[in-house]
Amino acid sequence: MSLKVQGLSRHYGGVKALDGVSFEVLPGQCVALIGPNGAGKSTCFACLAGQQMPDTGQVVWHGQDVTGLSPSQRQALGMARTFQVAQTFEALTVAQNLQLVRARDRLSWWDRLAGREHEQALLDLSQVGLTRQTDAVVADLPYGVKKRLELAMALAGLPAQGERLLLLDEPAAGLAPAERADMMALVRRVAANGVTVLYTEHNMDAVFGVADRVLVLMQGALVADGTPKAVAHDPQVRERYLGQDFDAHLAERGLPDARG
Repeated sequence: MSLKVQGLSRHYGGVKALDGVSFEVLPGQCVALIGPNGAGKSTCFACLAGQQMPDTGQVVWHGQDVTGLSPSQRQALGMARTFQVAQTFEALTVAQNLQLVRARDRLSWWDRLAGREHEQALLDLSQVGLTRQTDAVVADLPYGVKKRLELAMALAGLPAQGERLLLLDEPAAGLAPAERADMMALVRRVAANGVTVLYTEHNMDAVFGVADRVLVLMQGALVADGTPKAVAHDPQVRERYLGQDFDAHLAERGLPDARG
């Protein structure tokens, strides 16, 4: 078992951001976590990654309870996340962003970043299609490139051995349809290479046709968990979130039956 979430709750005063959420993600799966605004997705991700502590419940990764661990401790165990707004070092080049991630534990103030982990950084960039942008300053690049770079940085920060989990917070947010399709194809390749992926999304074409499974949060509670096809036809999910005309939405994008 890769990731096991048990009875996760997080309250803010009288607001139940998470209310007893439980689910499992198997090794190598690509799982989408969806729901309307205010459903609790961001709080759930923050609790999984260690930015917030749940009031009750457990986060178990590869058989180890990581609920009380910091983000850096979880990263050392193979868990990493990205953010809805890409987090990169804007003043550095694309390659230097990767070099900094890879050399962070061995970089002293007198070191020159340019000479550290350069070959590995180039390999990292080739895996996400950014070889041509190696020497470009990140601040000058379009947003789609920054999203790919952040994904590469998250992967580079994980241990080379053992199980690995990527928590992707809206990886396709802010991207045009073609960029969105390219990004989600990249996410699928990452999962196909053995990395377990859990991601949130509002763009349904980045969910149906991409994810192996779909989890649906509403008002802090998990209301559906199944294949994209099963979730797309769940009466409660249709009525409260996707809408009754969702078949037409899928058909427009060439996804009449989702992945199920």
